[in-house]
Amino acid sequence: MLAGRWFFFFNKDYNETMTTLYTLVQSPEHVYPDHPERPGRFDLLTPKLPSFSAEAVDVTPASPADVSLVHRPKLIATLEKVCREEAPGIIDYAPTYVTPTSFDDALLAAGGVLTCARAVLHGEAHNAFAIVRPPGHHAEPDRAMGFCLFNNVAIAARDALQGGLERVMVIDYDAHHGNGTQAAFLEDERVAFLSAHQWGIYPGTGWMTDAPHAKKRIVNVPLPAYAGDRVYEQVAERIFKPFVESFRPQMIFVSVGFDAHWNDPITMLGLSTRGYGMLAQKVVALAEEYCNGKIVFVLEGGYDPLNVANGVEAVFAALTGKGEPDARDPSPRPEPDCESRIEEVRKWHGFA
Repeated sequence: MLAGRWFFFFNKDYNETMTTLYTLVQSPEHVYPDHPERPGRFDLLTPKLPSFSAEAVDVTPASPADVSLVHRPKLIATLEKVCREEAPGIIDYAPTYVTPTSFDDALLAAGGVLTCARAVLHGEAHNAFAIVRPPGHHAEPDRAMGFCLFNNVAIAARDALQGGLERVMVIDYDAHHGNGTQAAFLEDERVAFLSAHQWGIYPGTGWMTDAPHAKKRIVNVPLPAYAGDRVYEQVAERIFKPFVESFRPQMIFVSVGFDAHWNDPITMLGLSTRGYGMLAQKVVALAEEYCNGKIVFVLEGGYDPLNVANGVEAVFAALTGKGEPDARDPSPRPEPDCESRIEEVRKWHGFA
C-alpha cells in the first residue's frame, strides 16, 4: 500500500509522474450456480493486470458506518443476518443472490472503492480504478437488488463529501440504469448523476424526464438497442461535456459496466473495446479540465470475461496515457439514428 507516500499534481504536463492505482476484489466465494455475475468474469483480466502501468493497493473493508452513509441501518442488519444465517439463496427477482460470505464480500467491494477514492482525494494518487465485485449501482438506500448488495460508488461519493469536497459527480455508462445511485442522490444537490443506458431493460427505470426538480443534475440518456461507438461519442460530446461544464465537479466517479459491449450475453447495445477507450479518454479529459484530474472508475456489470479484460485495459490506457487496447472488435450491427433522442435530452436539461 502507498501509506506515507504522497503525490501532489498541479500540472498535467507531468503525466509520466502521475500514479494510477487500482484495487482488485474478486470475491471468489460470492458465486451461485449458472449466474452471470460470477468470479469467472475476471478470469482473463487478472493475468493482464501487471502489464497496465498501474499500482495495486491493498483494500481495507468498508465499515458498517461507511455503508450507512447511503444505506439504511435496517438493510445493513438484515443483509448481514440473511448472509450469515440463511444463505445461500436468492433475495430478489433479478435474480440477486447471497452466499455465507456475501456480506463480508460486499464490505470489501465497497472498501475497494473507498480505498481508491480516498487515495485520489488526498493526493496519494492521481486517478484510480476499483475493480470490484459484487457490483453496486442498482442497490438503493433501503434494498439490495440487481446483483448489487451495497452501492459502492454512492458510498464513496458521499465519503468524498464527508472528506471536504462540495461537489462530486457520478457518470454511469453500464448498460443498465443506475437506479440505486439516482435514488441515493435524488435530493442531494452536492451530487450530480448521469446514466446512459439501454432503454426498456432491467430495472425499467431511467426515464429522460425523471427528477424534473433536478434538471442538469440528474440526467438520464435512455438509448435504443444497438447504440454503439458513434452514438456514444455523440452522447459524450453533446451531453457529458455540458453536464460537467454546468455542474463543475471537484471529483468524478465513473460507474463503468462492460455489458454495453455488443456481444454481452444479457444486453443489446453496440459498444466495442475502442468505444470504451474513447469514452474513458473523454471523461478523463473532462476530469483533467475541471477536477485537477481527480477521477475514479468503478466496475459495475459486464458478463463476458473477454469484454471485461479488454474494457479494463482500455480504461487503464486512458488513465495512464500509455498505449491503446489491442482489441479490434467492431459491432457487426448497424447503429440506430439517435439524433432526436440526444436533442431531446439536451433541450430537457437546457444543454442545447
